[in-house]
Amino acid sequence: MPTASSNRRAGQKVPSSHHEACFLRRFLNRFSGESVAARTLRGSLWTALAFGGENLLRLVSNLVLTRLLFPEAFGLMAIAQVFLTAMQMLSDAGLRPAVIKDSRGDDPAFLNTAWTVQILRANLLWLLVFLLASPAAAIYGEPILAQLLPWMGFTIILQGLTPTAVWTAERHLHLGRLTIIQLGVAAFHIVVACLLAWQMQSVWALVFAALVSSACKQAAYWKFVPNASNRLFWEREALQSLFHFGKFVFVSSIAGFLVGQGDRALLGLYTSMAELGVYNIGYFMAMAPSLLAVAVQKSVIFPLYRLKPISTDPDSREKVFRARRLLATTMIVFSLTLSATGPWLVRFLYDDRYVSAGPMMALFGLTIVPLLTLRTTGQMLLAMGDSKRFLNTVLVAAIFQTFLLFVGVRELGVVGAILAPGVACVISYPLHMQYAKIYKGWDPVHDVGLTILGMLGALGICIWHAETISTLFP
Repeated sequence: MPTASSNRRAGQKVPSSHHEACFLRRFLNRFSGESVAARTLRGSLWTALAFGGENLLRLVSNLVLTRLLFPEAFGLMAIAQVFLTAMQMLSDAGLRPAVIKDSRGDDPAFLNTAWTVQILRANLLWLLVFLLASPAAAIYGEPILAQLLPWMGFTIILQGLTPTAVWTAERHLHLGRLTIIQLGVAAFHIVVACLLAWQMQSVWALVFAALVSSACKQAAYWKFVPNASNRLFWEREALQSLFHFGKFVFVSSIAGFLVGQGDRALLGLYTSMAELGVYNIGYFMAMAPSLLAVAVQKSVIFPLYRLKPISTDPDSREKVFRARRLLATTMIVFSLTLSATGPWLVRFLYDDRYVSAGPMMALFGLTIVPLLTLRTTGQMLLAMGDSKRFLNTVLVAAIFQTFLLFVGVRELGVVGAILAPGVACVISYPLHMQYAKIYKGWDPVHDVGLTILGMLGALGICIWHAETISTLFP
């Protein structure tokens, strides 16, 4: 029977269906194998599916909940989330990246020690949340926060029960089952939140829904993630290894809180809870590309650095560069699309109380582009075990961004909060470039070329929507 190659040698045309079948077979073989390329491809697709699915579900949830509740409820939840995130990041021991990076990342003694540390940390954090709830309520002038924060703090205790099998699955880029669990819990959370909001007409509906979904996620992890069998254990050698890696991650997480949550923390002091609630809607819609990029970098690119070291292997370096360029290009296009359509999208999806989230989305493009292209060094430094330089990059960005936020929010309100992270990212980039060159990880095509193209597109969109953006200025 003649084959495709014999037909080509005989000058006969090979049917297109045969080419399609061969392409499909090659793709399936590459997708289903256990090579690094196959696991990277699967990991990227699963991460994108998890993020896209969760954000689609969040959008559906917001569309329903914004009609059942008032904007102040979302402002209160934004402050509560900022406070809880602060507590967690200010005590981050770097357990997850340590398990993914460390050579003992599959050792039960090492994993059980990490799990024990995680549980102790979670319980201490809840106690801290309980003690600081009343002062936080006084600072923001919202007495309800004194009751709301301790209840929300129970989600930290529940998260502390996460089995280390979740981290080892990420370590080996086995993300399919984790994605299914995340999407299932997110869908369940929507149902619970909407039913409670319909019945209670109160911010407490969001609190109790968060508690129920956190408990369900932990139950699903322990039931369905393979090898979820931790126990309380303490090994001095493992603890020393975790502490050695985590001491710089701990300090960098403090700076990371300022970078990731500082805008909402400051806006809560200078604006009403209703205005903060609207900002929160615009923020999460506009920042979807950046948050997705971060998710892919943590779940896929970070383990990929471990599996394919770029400092010693030119072939691995080129492959990682291509992966980063593809990710950044895709997310820039995604971001510019959201910026361009933001004002109309918000008017279509939400009622008039949330209309100002539209021009916010248009303006966010100027900040998101540099976040996508100029802050990718961190995961490489962590993968190389260089948590000290990772700390330096986050600390410098936090100093610049905090200063710009204080000045920008006081003078420009939400406009200052939107633009400060992007400006800080550009100012702190030279340090990222210097560190990337140490490990031969600097890619001018990605960092410089894509940034310029993306910023030109974002600037054009802002000029196009200049009239609506002008309504954001005080």
